[in-house]
Amino acid sequence: MAYTFQVTIDSTTPHALADWWAEALGWEVEPSDEKFIRGMIEAGHATEEDTTTHRGTLVWKAGAAIRHPEGLDRAPRMLFQFVLEPKTVKNRVHLDVRTGEDDPEALVERLLSKGATRLHEGRQGPFAWTTLTDPEGNELCVSH
Repeated sequence: MAYTFQVTIDSTTPHALADWWAEALGWEVEPSDEKFIRGMIEAGHATEEDTTTHRGTLVWKAGAAIRHPEGLDRAPRMLFQFVLEPKTVKNRVHLDVRTGEDDPEALVERLLSKGATRLHEGRQGPFAWTTLTDPEGNELCVSH
């Protein structure tokens, strides 16, 4: 049997980081279902402490997710999960963002203006990439 997966990224600010990655990838943040959240609290399955407000909307404090605008058949979901501790070591897994026909340097510059940090440039034969970190220090590469 073949399995599906989502990519989960630990974060001290999952909702803000989900917003950043959604904008970086041209994806969408999954909407919050405030009625469902309130119902879970009323039924005793959750507490107010399990929630927070992000951009004026009631959300689960535990995390936020983003998805490709064409759906989960196009790409795996990304979940940003709340953790207390900040990132302290290099990631052993990272995302390679491929720009296709778009100019990768334009994306790099846009991400830098939104809080990314440039780490280095890489090249192997005709292939080149730029390694960055997101605002919480998670590595990503941008290439064609």
